Formats: sequence, structure tokens, C-alpha cells
Amino acid sequence: MSVSSFARTRRALASGQTSCRQIAEHFLSAVADKNPRLNAFTHVDEAGVRRRADYLDAVLSRGDKLPLAGLVLGVKDVLCIRDWPVTCSSRILQGHTPRFDATVIARLRAAGALFIGRTNCDEFAMGSTNETSYYGPVRHPTRDGWVPGGSSGGSAAAVAAGLCHAALGTDTGGSVRQPAAFCGVVGFKPTYGRVSRNGLIAYASSFDCVGTFTHCIEDAAAILDVMAGVDGRDATSASGVAPDCTAVLPGSVRGLRFGLPNEYFSDGLDAEVQEAIKRVAQQLKESGAEVIPVHMPHTDYGVATYYILAAAEASSNLARYDGVRYGYRVAAEALADMYSSTRREGFGFEVKRRVMLGTYVLSAGYYDAYYAKAQRVRTLVRKDFDEAFKHADVLLTPVSPVAGARFGEWGEDPLKMYLSDIYTVTANLAGVPGLSVPIGTHSQGLRIGVQLLGRPFDEETLLGAGDGLMVLAGTSD
Repeated sequence: MSVSSFARTRRALASGQTSCRQIAEHFLSAVADKNPRLNAFTHVDEAGVRRRADYLDAVLSRGDKLPLAGLVLGVKDVLCIRDWPVTCSSRILQGHTPRFDATVIARLRAAGALFIGRTNCDEFAMGSTNETSYYGPVRHPTRDGWVPGGSSGGSAAAVAAGLCHAALGTDTGGSVRQPAAFCGVVGFKPTYGRVSRNGLIAYASSFDCVGTFTHCIEDAAAILDVMAGVDGRDATSASGVAPDCTAVLPGSVRGLRFGLPNEYFSDGLDAEVQEAIKRVAQQLKESGAEVIPVHMPHTDYGVATYYILAAAEASSNLARYDGVRYGYRVAAEALADMYSSTRREGFGFEVKRRVMLGTYVLSAGYYDAYYAKAQRVRTLVRKDFDEAFKHADVLLTPVSPVAGARFGEWGEDPLKMYLSDIYTVTANLAGVPGLSVPIGTHSQGLRIGVQLLGRPFDEETLLGAGDGLMVLAGTSD
């Protein structure tokens, strides 16, 4: 029995070829075998997943139907799960155990999902390589010496290595789509507001989205159908009817208009990545799709705008970690000394850098010059997308300028790491849904991904296009 995708496992479960307990044991064995090298999981709930699997088998034996029964999920270390530790892979939250489930966790649990463990990530989701975690770096699932991407690198590596069917990540500026491309899996970020952020520990509140890593579009659609919907505990969750994305599958590209933004194919893009995307564009034309150029003039301002706004929000959100209420605490006689010592020892270097940057741009002398101006540019970026979608149904772009990075390659030059987000941050600035799907292999043995961007709250078209594109590229599960 293949357990690469949940879609296959679900069919095997329905026909009686396997059970939830057998599925759980398979993945627990895989974690025990591969995780010591990968470091993808920082916490594995062996007893809990076995107990839950036995419960689900009993439920299914009664004839009850659960849409995600048997789905084994890894969960990024930023989403609250009752009685599980959550640390954001940071020293400052050591020992913190939430008393409630995040909304997405509660909905997935009710649908029959099995949560196997916590996946490693860059500290507080700040990073593009998964090297900033307090628990050490995550290794690429197939290429020694290369990073899995970040910040959700643990989730991407776990899915790619077969340690779970799927995994939850978060995407603030590309932290689902980029590691998915590096590891050769499907990475999906819904529209901002489509999925509740209640129970998600915030990095940048107006950017953060809960996303998924899967082996196929069908699994991403099934998980979104359960997670999506308005939540009274999250004022930013969108009202309206939640999507039925599984209904549009299998997808087709015939009749769709794919826009190629000229600004996304500039100097610095790896030649093999660019060639792979051109090859896919040609396949789309031959399959009945229209491929048209579109203009997005404010793309070059995306990285600077994103890092000003995200750092400002991080500075505000992370002010609560002071050693008083929870997590790591340094003993000191004076309260101010306790604050400063706790934050100095509790936060890693990258988090400190972004908090300092955010504090600077929010300060009285620089607020209008940086933060307020960045907000105005954000509006212009959103208008670029609005204009592009007048001519195209989906945008086709690179995910990253390169197919991967070696350990330490970006650590000494943070600007190089930040600029690697040039093709992903604009989707978060505009709040549009994004999808990364594998389309080939680089000469260095790395996977190549392509990014699809869709209209706000039109995940059905986006996922359908992604499904059809993967068939054309020969990468469907």
C-alpha cells in the first residue's frame, strides 16, 4: 500500500485494506527511522496518535463517516494544540503548554485527522532556511548540505520524506511556498482571512496565513475544505460561504488565462528555473490555455515594503515575551534587568534583528518616513494584482530566484536571504492565495517549483489550475 498521499490512503481505508492504527504505526516507524537525521520533528506524540487511531477505527467500524479519518498531520511549532508544548522553536517559550486548540486544529480533529507531532521551524517563523531554530537546523530530505527552505522547513521536509501525509505550516512572506518548492511537494497558502488565525502565535498579524504541505492537490483541497470558514474568535476571518475545492477536481487548464508578470523574470533568476517555467508555459498553450504577459510595476518594492511592515508588526507582537507570564525567565533583582536579560537570552539573533528593525520604523522620528510610506506602497501592490486579474485568471511565476541554498550560504548576508523572497512576499502584501507545485529537477539534484497566484477567495480556480498543471508536468501523485 502506498501512503505517499492521503488520497490513496483514504481509498485503501475505505476498502478495508488498512486501518487508522496501521497507518499511524507506519508513520511512527518512519519518524523513528528518519527524523534523527532530518530534525524535522521536535515533539512526537506516539501514545496520543495511537490512542486517537484506535478511537477512529472504532468510529469507522460503526459506519460513521469522517472526511479526514486516517490523515496523519505534522503541525508547525506555532499553532496551539491542547496539552502539547508550543515554543515557536524559540528558547523564550520553553515549557509553554497551551490549554486550548487553535481553530484549525479543532476543525481538523473533528474531521478525523491524526496529529503526529510538532514540526521544527525558524524561530518565530523568521527565516528562509530553517537554520534559526533553537532546536537546530532541519536537513533537506534528499540533498545533504542543502537547506529545506523556511520558515516552515520542518513541515516541508517531513512531508517530502514520508513522515506524514501532510503538514500544517504558516506563510507570512512565502514560508509555505518556498520550502515546498525546495523539497518538491505542494505548498498552498489560502487567501488572507479564508482560514482562522485563532490559536496561531503571531509573527506579523496582517500577513500570517495557515497553509498546507501535501503530495497532491487533492489533499490540499480536502484539508482546506475543513479548515476554511468564518470564526467568531478571529475578527480577521472572512465571512461568506467556505469553498468546496474538492468539487473542482480533477482540474484542467483548458480555457484558463495564465498571466506571466514581466517583472518576475528579471536578472538574478536561475537559468534552469526560468527554462523550466517557460517549458511549462508552452505545455499550457498546447493544452488549450492562454498564456499572456501582464505588468506589475511595483514588484521591485515588495521586499522592502514587506520587511518594514512585517518587522513593525513583529516588534509589537513579540513585546509580550518578557519573562513575566510564561516561558523562559532570567532571575534578576530589578524588573528592568529581568526584562532585558530574558529577551537577550531568550531570542535568537534573527528575531532580535527584526524586532529592532520594527521598533526603529515605528519610532516617532521615522514612522511617516518608513512605516506609513510602506503601507501606501502595499496598496499599490494590491492594485497591481487587481489590474493583472482583469486580464488573467491565474498568475504563473517563479517561487524563488534559485532552486535551493547551502547551509550557511545566506546566514552571513541577510540581504541575500531577504531578497530571495522577492517572488513570494507580494502575495502576502496583497492577501491573495498562492500555490507552489513541483515541475522538474535541477541539474544539482534539487527540485524546481513554480508558483501560481489567484484572485482573492478564488481558491477553487487556483487549485484546479495547479492540479491540471501537475498532470502536464508529470509530477502528480
